[in-house]
Amino acid sequence: MTCMSTLTAPTTSIPEITAQDRAERLAAAGSAWSDHIDANRDSSKLTYRVTGVGEGAVATRVRSGKHEFVIDEPAPLAGDDVAPSPVEFALGALAGCQVVVYRLYAQALGIQVDDINVRAEGDLDAARLLGKDPAVRPGFSDIRVHVEITGPETQERYEQLRDAVDVNCPVYDLFANPTPVSVTVAKA
Repeated sequence: MTCMSTLTAPTTSIPEITAQDRAERLAAAGSAWSDHIDANRDSSKLTYRVTGVGEGAVATRVRSGKHEFVIDEPAPLAGDDVAPSPVEFALGALAGCQVVVYRLYAQALGIQVDDINVRAEGDLDAARLLGKDPAVRPGFSDIRVHVEITGPETQERYEQLRDAVDVNCPVYDLFANPTPVSVTVAKA
């Protein structure tokens, strides 16, 4: 069974940017971060925070700095289907991070990428989530990422780029390697 939320129109407008503007922004960001880290190695150690507040049946309103988004489930999983599910957001985070890191490393390696599209899909057995089979993993058992790149480079060059991205993408690393997680609960 394919489990996907209903598609709604995006509410965030992403500004159009020229390839030259993108290259300049990527080069400037790379240079600034490199200088920053060279000056203080510990400055590269970042802590990200989000807060989530339960709303509706099973939805969560998530805040991160000045940004806000909603996570929900489709009706078959008790949701109101007003937003993508947590696992869809996880796959979206992977796709988004791939785009960022492909762009960063293409710039750094001198590989021209005109357009990039990323599709991420994962297989999940809901039997554990629903208390039916404690032997299966509750998370994804397999994730596939398909990257389509438009540009003048050879397939071999784009595969070299993929290799650089695979070892440097933070969200790819979250999925590919164990990360310690600690959870506390407190009565409010």
